[in-house]
Amino acid sequence: MDSQTSPASQPSPSPQSPHTFQVDLRGLVDLLSHHLYSSPKVYLRELLQNAVDAVTARLADEPGAPARVRLHAEGGALRVEDTGVGLTEADVHSLLATIGRSSKRAEGLEEARSDFLGQFGIGLLACFVVAERIRVVSRSARTPGAPPVEWTASDDGSYTVRTLPDAERPEPGTTVHLVARAGAAEWLAPERVAALARDFGSLLPYDVRVGDEAVTDLPAPWDRPYPGPSARRVALARHCHDLFGFTPLDTIDLSVPLAGIRGVAYVLPSAVSPAQRAGHRVHLKGMLLTERAEQLLPDWAFFVRCVLDTDSLRPTASREALYEDETLAGVREALGERIRVWLTGLAAGDPERLGAFLAVHHLGVKSLARHDREMLRTMLPWLPFETTDGRISLEEFAQRHPVVHFTRTVEEYRQVAPIASAQGIGVINGGYTYDGELVQALPSVRPGTEVAELDAETVTAHLDAVDPAEELALSGFLAAARARLDPLGCDVVLRAFHPLSVPALHLDDRDARHEQARADAEARADDLWAGILGSLRGSAPRARLVLNHLNPLVRRISALPDPELIGTAAESLYGQALLMAQRPLRPADSALLNRAFIGLLEWATHSEDGRA
Repeated sequence: MDSQTSPASQPSPSPQSPHTFQVDLRGLVDLLSHHLYSSPKVYLRELLQNAVDAVTARLADEPGAPARVRLHAEGGALRVEDTGVGLTEADVHSLLATIGRSSKRAEGLEEARSDFLGQFGIGLLACFVVAERIRVVSRSARTPGAPPVEWTASDDGSYTVRTLPDAERPEPGTTVHLVARAGAAEWLAPERVAALARDFGSLLPYDVRVGDEAVTDLPAPWDRPYPGPSARRVALARHCHDLFGFTPLDTIDLSVPLAGIRGVAYVLPSAVSPAQRAGHRVHLKGMLLTERAEQLLPDWAFFVRCVLDTDSLRPTASREALYEDETLAGVREALGERIRVWLTGLAAGDPERLGAFLAVHHLGVKSLARHDREMLRTMLPWLPFETTDGRISLEEFAQRHPVVHFTRTVEEYRQVAPIASAQGIGVINGGYTYDGELVQALPSVRPGTEVAELDAETVTAHLDAVDPAEELALSGFLAAARARLDPLGCDVVLRAFHPLSVPALHLDDRDARHEQARADAEARADDLWAGILGSLRGSAPRARLVLNHLNPLVRRISALPDPELIGTAAESLYGQALLMAQRPLRPADSALLNRAFIGLLEWATHSEDGRA
C-alpha cells in the first residue's frame, strides 16, 4: 500500500494530512484473520518479531547496544517498547505504508531485514486483527539527527505521519500502542498477553519482559547443564509434561549443527496410530513458529513429539508452518537418522529400555525396518511377532523352524494356527501391519532362511489321510454332508489330525474367498450382471470343511443312519468351524447356523417324545 503523498524530504514538526492505504484494509484484515492466521493470538508474535528484528538490526551496527523488549497491558490497551534500530520518517513511509513491497534488495533497514523473519509493515498491520487503532512512535539509531516520528493508523484505512519533539523519545527504539477493537479486548488482557509472550518468546535471545516478569527462559532445557544424565532425564521429562501433557518413555537429543538445529524428541508413553499426524513445536531463531509442524520427521517416527529451535528452515507466508523445500527434506532425513541411532544404541547397550519401548511402539520400528535392512537386522532379536510358538522375535522363530511359514491375513492364521501347531508346523501371523513384509524380507538379512506362505492346500497336505477302506465305508455319510454344504460353496474332506478336541476345520484361501464373493454377487445380480459375473467364474479351489476322523463326535455323526440328520449335523460343524476361525459370517452362514440349531432342537425333542 503506497501513500497518496510522497514522503517529505525533510521532517515536518506538524501533523500531515491523513493518508489512506492503497488497498482495502478491511478486506486485508479479513484475509489475515480468516485465511492466513489460525488465531488472533499471532498478533503478539508479530509484535515480538518486529521488536526482536529491530534489536538484531541495531546490534549488527552497535554490538554494545541495549537489547530489551518490554510489554505493558492495561485497560484494553497494549504497549510494546524495544531498544531496536528505530525508524525515520522515510522508513515509516517505506515500511509501514507500503503493503506488498517485499523486496529484500533495498538499502537501509529493508536490507538488514534479509536475515530476519519479520516484515515490519505486514506484521504490524496484522495487529488490526485485534486492534482498532495502532500508534507507532520511533526514533532511528542509524540517523542520530533525525527526530522521533509518529505513525497512527485506524482500521478504516487511514493513517497519519508526523514528526515529534526530541523529548517525546530521547533514545533510539520503537514503541507500538494498540487499542483493542470491539469484542477483542480479551486478547489484550494482561494475563493473556503474558501467557502468549511466554509461549511465543521463551527462547528469544534478548531480555523480554511483560511488566516486571521475564518471558525468556534461557538456555533452552536441552542445552542446560545438569549434575548428571539422571537429573537431565528428570528435568526434560518435566519439560515434556509441561509442554505436551505426558511423561515420556525416553528422550532423544536432536542436534544437527549444519542445519542450526537443537532440540529434543520425546517418546510417547502409549501407542498411537501410524495414521495420526504428530504435531511438533518448532522455534525459528527463538520465536515459536508452530505447535503443529507435521512434516518435520519421517512418517515412521510417529511415536515421538519434538520441540526444537532452528535458524535454517523457511516459514510459510503465515509463519505458522514450514515451507516444504530441499532444506526441510534434508533436515527430516537428518532427524530420522538421530532416532535410528538412538534405537541402535538401545539395542546394543540397554535392552531393558528397548524392551519397554518396543512393548508400546513396535509398529513404528517395524515401519522403519521395512525400508531399512540394517535396522531390521538390528531389531531381529527384539521385534515381537504373533506365532504358533507364542509372541516371539523373528530371530528366535527362525532358529526353531527350518522353514518359516506365514499367513498373509489374520483370518488365515486363525484357521490354521491350532492345527499347524499340533502338526509341528511353525506359523507366523503376517496379517498385521508390516508383519508380512518383514517376514518375506527375512532372507535378505538372515541368509539361508527359507520363508514360505502357508495356505489351505499346504495345511491339508500335512494332515493324515484316512485309511481308504474306512473312507469308502463312510462314503454315504460324506455324500450327505457334501450335498448339504455344496450350495455354500464348500467341499467336505475327511482327515485325521490333532488335537482330537477339534471336530472340524474350515479352510479356504484368498482365491477361494474371491470366487465365493463373485458367486454371491452373481446370485444377487439381475440377468445382465449375472451373465457378466458368470463369465468371470474362476477355477480356484473352493473352501473346504475338513472333518477330523479322530474326533469322537465326528465318529458318532458318521454312524447316523438318517441323511437329513447327517446334513443338519454337517451344517452345525460348518458353523462351529467358522466361529472358531473368527470369520465374519455371511447372511447365508447366519441362516445356516439358525437352521441347524433349530433342526438339532427338533431332533432332540422328537427323540425325547419317542422315548416317552
